[in-house]
Formats: sequence, structure tokens, C-alpha cells
Amino acid sequence: MNSQVADPVLARVRKLLAKAESAGVTPAEAQALTAKAAELMAKYGIDRALLAAERPETDRPADRVIDVDNPWSRVQAHLLCGLASALRCQCVILPRTGPGSRIHMFGFSSDIERTDVLYTSLLVQMWQGLAAAEVPAWSRSPRAWRRSWLLGFATAVVARVRAAEDAATRRATAPEAGSGSQAALVLADRTLVIRRNIEQAYPVTRKSQVTYSGNGYGAGYTQGQRADIGTTRLRRGSARALTG
Repeated sequence: MNSQVADPVLARVRKLLAKAESAGVTPAEAQALTAKAAELMAKYGIDRALLAAERPETDRPADRVIDVDNPWSRVQAHLLCGLASALRCQCVILPRTGPGSRIHMFGFSSDIERTDVLYTSLLVQMWQGLAAAEVPAWSRSPRAWRRSWLLGFATAVVARVRAAEDAATRRATAPEAGSGSQAALVLADRTLVIRRNIEQAYPVTRKSQVTYSGNGYGAGYTQGQRADIGTTRLRRGSARALTG
């Protein structure tokens, strides 16, 4: 799947975040630009859902199998599944005999696309942040500290994306919104469609949880709160988009 999305709204998201990362921009300006980008990304998801209600051919249910390689494949899968859930997709973690993880993602095409955009970017930011993080001298297990740092980062960015999505949903479904009741029904229907598709593919599933034992969670969470959410402005070849 190509993360270089041609949609004008997502192109504007990239431009906002490129400006936020430019030299000379103050932290307050960068934060405002990043918040606007996240808001646009969330509104884009609502708009695509409403359009598809009238023109189903513009956004159909889809699914994609993604192989997540080591290192830290379970943490990467945790980030991917968390973002997918925040963006109205759902993931099933599949058994895999070799190294790494395999994820089967279900959602509407536009939401899978949004997940691709964010995951590709945030994965690079996560590795960059970890490379810059210093393991405390008192840490008994540097590996455990790094793993907990990664989980803290993933938890923070997923929470931020989910908050932006929730805010956009509240605005779209509010009584004063012109299509509030329609938007609520459309989003609820899309959720049911995704759930039904998962149940048809996997009648029996169970929830999984990623745990950690290191002390880097707080540092990673703090870094995740600073991460850009919504950018695809990456160096070519520095990350892989969602491909099966």
C-alpha cells in the first residue's frame, strides 16, 4: 500500500506538519500546527464515511494482512493495532511460525489508508526517539528498559490519535450538526460491518495484552506526547508502508 496519498486533505496535513518541523517555528506554533493536522485527519475520516453512505463505491470494506518484522515486532504490532482501533479499524494477530508478527486488519479503505499514513510516520519517530533515549545507569536490563520505553511511546501516540478522533466524532454527531443523526448511524453501521467481517473470518478470537518489566515507560510516554501525528513526510526508504 502506498502511503504517499494524493488526497488534497492529506496533502494539507503533510504541509502543516512540514511547517511545524521547520527551523524558526516556536514550540507553541509547532504544537498548534500539529494539533490542526490531527484535527484535519480526523475530520477527513468522518467526511469519507458520510460520502460513502451516499456513494458506497468511494469507500468499501477492505482487509489487509501485514507482516511486522523484528526487532520488537510485538511492540510494533501493539502500535499498529492501537492506531487501527483509534481510526475505526480492527486487527487480529495471527499465529506465525517464524520471527515477527502477522496482523490481519479489517476496516473501510479510507480508514486503512489513514492507519497506513500514521503508522508509517510514527514508526520512524519511535525508532528515532529510542535511538536518542539514554538508558539510565541504574537500569538492570537495558533491553527491558528500551522495550518499556517503546510501549510508553506507543501508548501516548495512540491516546492522542484517539482523542482527536473522539473530538471529531462528537462534533459530527452533535445535535446542532446538520447531519448529526446521520453521522452517528453511519459510523455505527461501519463498526457493525467491520465486526461482522471479522467474525466471519475468525469465529473464535481472544484479546491479547502486551506487558513490560522495564522502567522506561514514562520516558517513552513523554516522547510519544511530543510526536507528530498525521505526517507522511519521511525520507524515502526509511520506513515501509502497510504491505501484505
